[in-house]
Amino acid sequence: MRVATSLSVLVLGAGGIGHAVVANLETGIDRIDPFKDMKNRPRAGNGTNLLLVGTDGRDSITPDEKKKYRLGGAPCHCTDTIMLVHLSADKERASIVSLPRDSYAEIPEHRDRNTGAEHAAHPLKLNAAYSEGGPNLTVRTVEDMTGIKIDHYLEVDFPSFMKTVDTLGGVQICTVRPMKDSYTGLDLAGGTHRLNGGQALQYVRSRHVDGAADLGRMQRQQRFLASLIKQTTSSGVLLNPVKFREIASTMLHSVRADEGFGTEQMLDLGQAMRGFTAASSEFTSVPVSDPSYPVKGIGSTVKWDPVKSTKLFQALRDDKPLAAKQPKQAAAKTVDVAPQQIRVQVYNGTPMDGLGRTADDALRATGFRTTGAPLDGAPRELKHTLVEYDPRWDRSAKSLAAALPGAELRAVKGQGATMKVTTGTDFSKVERVRGEDTHRGAFAAVTGDQVTCP
Repeated sequence: MRVATSLSVLVLGAGGIGHAVVANLETGIDRIDPFKDMKNRPRAGNGTNLLLVGTDGRDSITPDEKKKYRLGGAPCHCTDTIMLVHLSADKERASIVSLPRDSYAEIPEHRDRNTGAEHAAHPLKLNAAYSEGGPNLTVRTVEDMTGIKIDHYLEVDFPSFMKTVDTLGGVQICTVRPMKDSYTGLDLAGGTHRLNGGQALQYVRSRHVDGAADLGRMQRQQRFLASLIKQTTSSGVLLNPVKFREIASTMLHSVRADEGFGTEQMLDLGQAMRGFTAASSEFTSVPVSDPSYPVKGIGSTVKWDPVKSTKLFQALRDDKPLAAKQPKQAAAKTVDVAPQQIRVQVYNGTPMDGLGRTADDALRATGFRTTGAPLDGAPRELKHTLVEYDPRWDRSAKSLAAALPGAELRAVKGQGATMKVTTGTDFSKVERVRGEDTHRGAFAAVTGDQVTCP
């Protein structure tokens, strides 16, 4: 996540900045050779593949920042975040795939970089490959698992992420419900927030917000990156050489990259992606068959779905988009529960013939699972549209009410999971809403504009 933030800032900004500025900034990058002595690598496909990792390095963070943002403790010297980014051959699309850090992996044979001991191939969590063999073993492991040849490697730590976000003036994110994580200190009310660097780090690191754990964290990371891309491409700030230099200098202070990712590559990417927007990016995570796969001596790991993940990586090798194309629609309000998960029975609460059918059709057209058979309510002339619901499904009820302007909510114990909507004389339309974590398409991918603040 941290390295993806830095990469998007650098590449998007390079499109409007001269060669001399970028060449000067490049000298600040710490160079490594993650491809040394690698043999029998996957065949290169179309487009460019970058492996982006964020480590838990925190040496330059102040004591006050460590306390405020819960960054104390010893680092594990492993990869805290791992993302595979595919830039299409025409440079018009970026496909970003999150690889769970606890993924079950078969680590290739290697020499331990800490002890010098020779290790045979053995099972391990993916993020531990960095601990045993550094960037080289991490790249080898990812290539073995995905069948995708990595063209470039970039690595960033905590401090550069925080400073980059602060230099940008913060990043806006939206959440439909409060988010709290006692481990990271994240404490956000529902609504729209502009996060500073420390708060942003809390947001992308939090794994204890809900039961989704690391999988939920990856979705939040993707939303954050989409918002950052939207901000940097719409504000024009990165076309200002002075501002770009300030941001890039901050970011590059802690970047490590392969020798091949230099001035010419940054400029080529930047020029080609000058028309890049949030809609040009697409996000997904590796399909999982078992989020708690037990391995003796290692613990609980994340097991990839062998069939779905193979199809996903084949699509990347073939340079195909992952997200399903969506028709142009007006911005939708984000709700806690996606319409596709809410079942509704519609009643007509007025003497107006056909109003129930109109409401049922409109709700169905926006994604709600209506019965398709609206009924007449008790003889009356209801003034305001009414949503009756079982208190056990209060989140679904609130999400439904958000699509019905002026609707009243009434709890009915024992009603069950189906919502009851009785149209009133004030019913005029159904507003489009979207679930916070709604995914579409064969690879559960979304485009950046689908997950940013409306």
